[in-house]
Amino acid sequence: MDRRSLLGAMAALPILSKQAIAQGSQRKMVFPFAPGGGGDTLTRLLADGLSTQLNDRVIVENKTGAGGRIGVMSVKTADPDGRTLLVTPIAPISIYPLFDPKLAYDPFKDLAPVAQVSTFDFAVAVGKNVPVRDLKQLVSWLKADTTRGNYGTPGAGTLPHFFATSFGKAAGVDLNHIAYRGSAAALGDVTGDKLPMIFTTTSDLVQQHEAGTIRILATSGAARSPFIKNVPTFKESGYAIEGEGWYGVYAAAGTPAAELEKLSAGLIAALKQPDIRDKLGKLGMVVTGTSPAELARIQKADHERWAEPVRASGFKAE
Repeated sequence: MDRRSLLGAMAALPILSKQAIAQGSQRKMVFPFAPGGGGDTLTRLLADGLSTQLNDRVIVENKTGAGGRIGVMSVKTADPDGRTLLVTPIAPISIYPLFDPKLAYDPFKDLAPVAQVSTFDFAVAVGKNVPVRDLKQLVSWLKADTTRGNYGTPGAGTLPHFFATSFGKAAGVDLNHIAYRGSAAALGDVTGDKLPMIFTTTSDLVQQHEAGTIRILATSGAARSPFIKNVPTFKESGYAIEGEGWYGVYAAAGTPAAELEKLSAGLIAALKQPDIRDKLGKLGMVVTGTSPAELARIQKADHERWAEPVRASGFKAE
């Protein structure tokens, strides 16, 4: 089953176990973006797994709008009892506070970390007709003609946007960001020779890379991506930069520590199930599973780590 078929199948995934229904209690997982993508699939898998582990009914609510901010706010204002949870990528938690001074929530004060559940990395790819085979050749090609530096991302203010800024600085090349509405549109312009390169999540590029319509030159993780092990990292290619995205689970601030630990343990147990690990692997996610304290540490470290790339990009919230 390919990635698109898996996403479609998982969107209809039953999220209630028989035991959970019998119990009559209910929890809610809020995913602050639209159905159908990898994060939505992750949320449904977590809901199903947690309902089994805790013998609770767990439903999923896609509460969209304002780049995830509305969904985050709905959890911020929920009762601090652990029954309303947020499943979110890194950006609304560690990144938005760096460029949005009017953000209506403080993720360090208004949310209680439960567990990081998965990570994913980014990559740079070029069209098949771009005459480069590795990152150093790309840099030489860009330096030879500064008009060649156009690159696409899934959108302004995304981590691929900020990671590309880090690469441009490390490599000493001029890059011109073109923001798209999602990876698919940008990738279409790369395969159609309208755009030389794209920075986005690795999983969005693997299928086209294997088909030979693009070439992935490097990935952003500390180690090579398990999904394309023959492609080097940026560090291996001579550029001392790395970065990864992640998904985490949060509750409202004030939720008792014992409840947070119970939820974390339930999620970790669910993530150990082979079927969940396999399905997330097909979506380009590496399963983790952490304590609340470890997620709090990761959240703070990444807030500090991305501050300079965000500042260098010049991006500000509208």
